[in-house]
Amino acid sequence: MTDLLTVTDLRVTLQTARGPADALRGVSFALRRGETVGLIGESGCGKSITALALMGLLPEGARVGGSIRFEGQELVGLDEAALCRLRGDRIGMVFQEPMTALNPLHAVGRQIAESLRLHKGLSGAAARAQALRLLERVQLPQARERLDAYPHQLSGGQRQRVVLAIALACGPALLVADEPTTALDVTIQHEVLELILELVREDGMGLLLISHDLGVMADTVQRVLVMYGGTVVESGPTAAVFDRLAHPYTQGLFAARPRLGLKRGTRLATIAGRVPELPDMPAGCPFAERCGLVVAACREALPAPVGVGPQHMARCLRVAP
Repeated sequence: MTDLLTVTDLRVTLQTARGPADALRGVSFALRRGETVGLIGESGCGKSITALALMGLLPEGARVGGSIRFEGQELVGLDEAALCRLRGDRIGMVFQEPMTALNPLHAVGRQIAESLRLHKGLSGAAARAQALRLLERVQLPQARERLDAYPHQLSGGQRQRVVLAIALACGPALLVADEPTTALDVTIQHEVLELILELVREDGMGLLLISHDLGVMADTVQRVLVMYGGTVVESGPTAAVFDRLAHPYTQGLFAARPRLGLKRGTRLATIAGRVPELPDMPAGCPFAERCGLVVAACREALPAPVGVGPQHMARCLRVAP
């Protein structure tokens, strides 16, 4: 089976107040049709920048190197008009905060219909009818009455269902979901994630899910990529990564997670320090300053990936194959 999406040595440099800084440093991965892949890591590790690079939505002045091939087409260097034909049609995106993703001045039915009219050439009436079917498909209560509602009249979970309906409107081959449940309470989070997975299975889409939640990744994706400092420090089948925890950063993430059964007042483990600002990113391993296993060589150059199991790799000098 050919890859739906192939990212090779993706590099992104952003303009900051302190000059150019590398936001992504050689990110590589592939995703097949019907496959679910997760990006996980702390805020500032490069997850959302990766998604924005795929969508061609990087900030003005960003420089992009490497390759992003989608359905055999190279996206790096593609002009804006060609990207617009892909966004919302072959590639759908669910953004983190639905209130900012939706236009507060337009009813949600009109916002869903817009992509159908633009990409599929539907008439106003046909697009509205399809918008209703989409709202029903994402299980929005009282879907017909909600067509003419404005975003502020809906709850957070309802707005996220509308954003999902917009992303699915044209039947994309790839769905990118950037922290789609962050703004929702735990019960609604579970409902939305289950709905996304159900729709992905039904349509045979590829799913790239971005999250900082280890539990979400364990329950949702087939493969996981752990990101830190703008690069993938560990990747592989989800079960294999979670069982081995090869990279010190992955180990730190797991040690810091809350667990049922802990006594009241138990202090959770933490990872010392914080993610460096982009201009302060070291030349070597980005995790070196926070790692308890660091040696001098870690600071000299970014470690090469080391195989630790079938399709499982980690960028760490201290990892034994």
